[in-house]
Amino acid sequence: MVVVWPAIHAERQALLADLESLSEQQWQTPSLCSQWTVKQVFGHVIATAQMTPPKFLAGMLGSGFNFAGFIGKNADRFSAGTPAEMLTAYRGMQHRTNHPPGPNDTWLGEAIVHAEDIRRSLGLHRDYPVDAVTQIADSYKGSNLVIGAKNRIAGVTLKAADTNWSHGTGPEATGRAIDLLLAMTGRSAGLDQLTGDGVELLRARA
Repeated sequence: MVVVWPAIHAERQALLADLESLSEQQWQTPSLCSQWTVKQVFGHVIATAQMTPPKFLAGMLGSGFNFAGFIGKNADRFSAGTPAEMLTAYRGMQHRTNHPPGPNDTWLGEAIVHAEDIRRSLGLHRDYPVDAVTQIADSYKGSNLVIGAKNRIAGVTLKAADTNWSHGTGPEATGRAIDLLLAMTGRSAGLDQLTGDGVELLRARA
């Protein structure tokens, strides 16, 4: 089993290295999160890294328990500065273990999935540790909280081509573990890399 916080810290370091040299135009690139630019996704990443359960509950209360509104407000707040300011702030949070309420695997998932939201939109590549990716997939597969993965993958067999991992029954969707993880979270960029009769079922639910 992957030890979560060292894995998160390693992903933060890798993301910082990739973002150091972005141009202003690249920061404004639409990300895989269709409503956010690369800069706004990074703002969300920073917001999550500084969050605690009390801060989360206070923020939800202040947003009338509108989760999407709360998340969007925080993304805007933490992406309001310059890219240099944001990178400095994130560098200072790199080794923190703060997090909102929820299991630790969730925050490893946040670190990897949102990094892919940024990297794929910019044509950047990272070989993620496959054991970390499948641990996140195992966490997501039985849950409908926030991302709705359980319903999205129902009736489909997910099969990793780069490791011994599979889940489900029904028509197959096969590909790298990272692409399966993105498909579980509704990212069409992951679906585009999969093969099998189950892909269209997933695409209809993205």
